[in-house]
Amino acid sequence: MKKLTLADIRPPKVYERARDRARAEVMARKRDRRVALGDCVTLVFENRLTMTFQVEEMVRAEQLEDPRKIQAEIDVYNSLLPGPGELAGTLFVEITDSEAIRATLHRLVGIDEQLRLAIGEVIVPAQFEAGRSEADRISSVQYLRFPLPARAQELLQQPGTRLELACDLPRYRQSVVLPETTRASLAEDLL
Repeated sequence: MKKLTLADIRPPKVYERARDRARAEVMARKRDRRVALGDCVTLVFENRLTMTFQVEEMVRAEQLEDPRKIQAEIDVYNSLLPGPGELAGTLFVEITDSEAIRATLHRLVGIDEQLRLAIGEVIVPAQFEAGRSEADRISSVQYLRFPLPARAQELLQQPGTRLELACDLPRYRQSVVLPETTRASLAEDLL
């Protein structure tokens, strides 16, 4: 996937005028890219559109005008974009009960070794960014990648291919079959 450049990012004043439309477009696209896995885990598959939105929101919030500072934001978010033959995502542990935070984050220790994406018959383990978990809890935001072997890439391009996201963690066994709209959206990431 092509990395973001300064030319892709609108200055805060320009972005402000287009923000409502940009937000609506991103939210509509994220509907096909957001996957609930059980009661507290959500995975958003990231792409250029979602990352452009994130950078523009950061630039707007911080009122950045200096191209070097904007480039620093771009560099951070470019690292989250999928590379060739990959899918990339942000995993959120969504906890609304403040008293359950610690127990929930503890219950999910090890998810970084137990999350997988099945594309047809090909099983692709997630590769999590290092440094976001400890022995007794994990961070509520995780960044991950699914490096797809050639066969998985072929299958992802085929309409009707079954996609399943699953967690085999004993304390959080969950799975969900992704809809065709999600498969089609993810297939675009490989083009």
